[in-house]
Amino acid sequence: MVLRWHWLGRLLGACALLASTGAAAADSGTDSLQIDRQQSHADFSVRVMWLIPVHGRFGSVHGTIAIDRFRGSARVDALIDVADVHMRSRGDEAWVKSAEFFDAQHFPQIQFLSEPFSLSRLDKGGEVTGMLTVRGVARPARFELEPSDCKGASGKECPVEALGTIRRSEFGMRSRRGALSDKVDLSFSIRVLAPPKQTP
Repeated sequence: MVLRWHWLGRLLGACALLASTGAAAADSGTDSLQIDRQQSHADFSVRVMWLIPVHGRFGSVHGTIAIDRFRGSARVDALIDVADVHMRSRGDEAWVKSAEFFDAQHFPQIQFLSEPFSLSRLDKGGEVTGMLTVRGVARPARFELEPSDCKGASGKECPVEALGTIRRSEFGMRSRRGALSDKVDLSFSIRVLAPPKQTP
């Protein structure tokens, strides 16, 4: 499964914003940014007969981004609500949510929990590793953050992309292997909420 994550929000800029407003937790040196559920989504695509792509969109992505100012690192905990899926037909939506694919009834969320990674990778690009959990199966995953085009923006504006590859069969999705590709493309568009203003 090939994953394309659009982290809409340059988190390095968000960290600087938090530090400048004094919104940090002074005792731990860790700031927590909330992923904006209303403005975040995840797209996926799987190929039928290895040629025809079938697209869908998860309309709800949420979670947190923990930023350690002292170590200059970040850690992402992103959750996708599987039942909130939108496709061209209701039949396709039902199939994607069924036990044959994501099995939304028994496993309502997909999660990616990253290992701590350097904040500089959000600007310059680089590898991010962590655990991806789909259908209750957790597997190590590795993503490559692409360099950001944003210059000095806050954490609400600029997309950052990360790419990786896994296979659906590794997460218990083994049906229709003769007609359906084992690889699934995912793209995540994520915005972070602005940190709350601090009162004097």
